[in-house]
Amino acid sequence: MRLLDGRLRWLLIFWIFLISAISYLDRVNISIAGQFIQKEYRLSNVQLGWVFSAFVLGYALFQAPGGKLADRFGARRIITLGVVWWGIFTTATALVPPGFRMAIALLIATRFVLGLGEAVVYPSSNRLVANWIPSPERGIANGWIFTGVGAGAGITPPLITFILIHWGWRWSFYVSAIIGLAAGAVWYLLARDTPREHPWISKRELAHIEAGLPDPAVKTEARKPLPFLAIIGNRSFLAITLSYFSYGYITYIFFTWFFTYLSRVRGLNLKASAFYSMLPFIAMACGSLAGGCAADILTKRYGKRVGRCGLAVFGIALSAAFIALATQVESAEFASLVLAGGAGALYLSQSSFWAVTADIAGPSAGFASGLMNMGGQTGGALTASLTPWIADRCGWTASFLVAAGLCALGALAWLFVNPDVPIAEGRPTRV
Repeated sequence: MRLLDGRLRWLLIFWIFLISAISYLDRVNISIAGQFIQKEYRLSNVQLGWVFSAFVLGYALFQAPGGKLADRFGARRIITLGVVWWGIFTTATALVPPGFRMAIALLIATRFVLGLGEAVVYPSSNRLVANWIPSPERGIANGWIFTGVGAGAGITPPLITFILIHWGWRWSFYVSAIIGLAAGAVWYLLARDTPREHPWISKRELAHIEAGLPDPAVKTEARKPLPFLAIIGNRSFLAITLSYFSYGYITYIFFTWFFTYLSRVRGLNLKASAFYSMLPFIAMACGSLAGGCAADILTKRYGKRVGRCGLAVFGIALSAAFIALATQVESAEFASLVLAGGAGALYLSQSSFWAVTADIAGPSAGFASGLMNMGGQTGGALTASLTPWIADRCGWTASFLVAAGLCALGALAWLFVNPDVPIAEGRPTRV
């Protein structure tokens, strides 16, 4: 394994990147197939929104428990379990009979349970980052992991469109499940929960990793999980979670309604909609990676307050400006480009959320990041149903302006985060 000498941790991060991409293939496929599902099951826009929201609700509710499981049993087993789970229930979505009287209830239940399984991925990955990645490298590590979001969601429109045109929408779900199960099997063989457990780790890489983790003198104390009240009473953690709520609200507009918006509201045909709906996800991938690199560089030069918090404020505020501007653009193609710019700007901040949570939560990184992500996914569940509701009553311009306003609030919340002070056991930290 000489080729991996000093690089094993990045191989694990790369594989989580792939799993991250596949998880978004499994969740975004329904937004592409949505109009076909809507027609076959005779669903209104609001009913389809319920189906979208069911996934996000299950995903949100199991974030903290998923993180707790990762802290207890390790990222290797929990991610493997999650991948198998979502392979089963992605397939089950396509097996709901359209003639069944309670088909919509079954669709909602299936997507909810699928969300439970997918919920473990990012809290578990943050548990792995906390164990394997030195603090100065956590920006780029999380940047790569969340580049998978843009990569998976970006490849979904053309891939799912091709499959559903040639073989029908159900096969798009079967293919997604097969890809996920294959990646999960490789992950289980490849991963270990800590560097010292891995037979391929070199002494040089092990020394480098441990030098960037908590000081050996405090490791015994640091392994003790933080009390729940200490986490939720921490001002920095609450500010991050509030910001992630707005982040999730914006993100899920692209994951759920953007394809429909382009085809039905902006009047693009199926192929054009598939092409232009790729752009935000490509921008997310680029923004995530660029943000992770920039965060580590700025942190090294100016500290975490600038490198993590300052970059997050900039990216989220810029996203708000792009989204608001897009509502004033008449051309569907140009509006798609502007909105893609908003998605890319938003993802400049992605690594900051997870890197800061891992830094301040330490031994409870999985649980704390799960709580944070629960806030984000709650925002996503809200937008899946609220966006069409606002659009039906006030128009799509109003839907995007509401999103831009929440985005601005999310940027302001980062001003109350102190990334240099860890969560203190038994009491909140002060900013």
